[in-house]
Amino acid sequence: MRNFKLQFPLIVAGILALTSCKKQEQQVMQPKKMQEKSAASALVLTYTMSNWMGSLPDATNVAQISIPGTHDSGARTEPVAGTAKCQNLSIADQLTAGVRYLDIRCRHIGDSFAIHHGSIYQNLNFTDVLNACIGFLNSNPTETIIMSVKEEYDPSNNTRSFEQTFDSYVSQNPTKWDLGDGVPTLGSLRGKIKLLRRFGAGSKGIDATNWADNTTFNINNSAANLKVQDYYNVSNVNTKWSNIETLFNEANNDTSNRLYLNYTSGYKALIFGIPSITTVSNSVNPKINTFFTNNTHGHYGVVPMDFVDATRSQLIVNTNF
Repeated sequence: MRNFKLQFPLIVAGILALTSCKKQEQQVMQPKKMQEKSAASALVLTYTMSNWMGSLPDATNVAQISIPGTHDSGARTEPVAGTAKCQNLSIADQLTAGVRYLDIRCRHIGDSFAIHHGSIYQNLNFTDVLNACIGFLNSNPTETIIMSVKEEYDPSNNTRSFEQTFDSYVSQNPTKWDLGDGVPTLGSLRGKIKLLRRFGAGSKGIDATNWADNTTFNINNSAANLKVQDYYNVSNVNTKWSNIETLFNEANNDTSNRLYLNYTSGYKALIFGIPSITTVSNSVNPKINTFFTNNTHGHYGVVPMDFVDATRSQLIVNTNF
């Protein structure tokens, strides 16, 4: 018993020393974990939706980026609800929300471009679009905008070709355009508008004139390869979503520099053939949110959407990091 009494203080001292060491170890480990967590949080916070491309390396090919886009980007006016309006946000607000692909539909009238959706003038002209884009790029020089330009509706009162009028716009700010026919790296495009051309012309921009109707298709040029899903006349919204999801997965598994354009937009014909855009967008947009909530990293190509918002845009942008 006497030996135990003598040894007991030593045992207690040993336990206290061991406990002290463990506490010190926990105190050392805990700040380290907090530092790692803070570093991870800082990485997430290094970009905003206005400058997210600035966090990507210059050597990144544009085809290897997930890019939020808008379909019929200027279409915010309609005579009958659900028939022509495709966006709630202005061009400037779309860019601020992270959009980097614009689908611009131009009616050639009076040697100028008016923005139309079919026959419906959108109270917007090409000059307005370019002012918004160039103003954004001047404020955010790390970014680029891929702009699809397509002729829309009937031309009227012109003395020159669509291409010549387009060239007249480019000549006002030539340094803000990239008219090369390939799919380049991001570094070469910062601060510029990259043309994706859907109108007849010489070698100018990425040639997408062989655009097929209402289907998924390939465009293979000497300088650029594209794959496009543009199933827009939607008889079944589940089939539409299946086509979208299939191309998301294909894009993510493709290690080449093929540019994927996955149009999530469309309309469903109702009674008397009246188109309903919102029937499709109300079904598809929540599925986009769910897909990118579950698929948080990868490269999914360009995703043109109807009624984009900052939340959906950010889910797509986040997959790049």
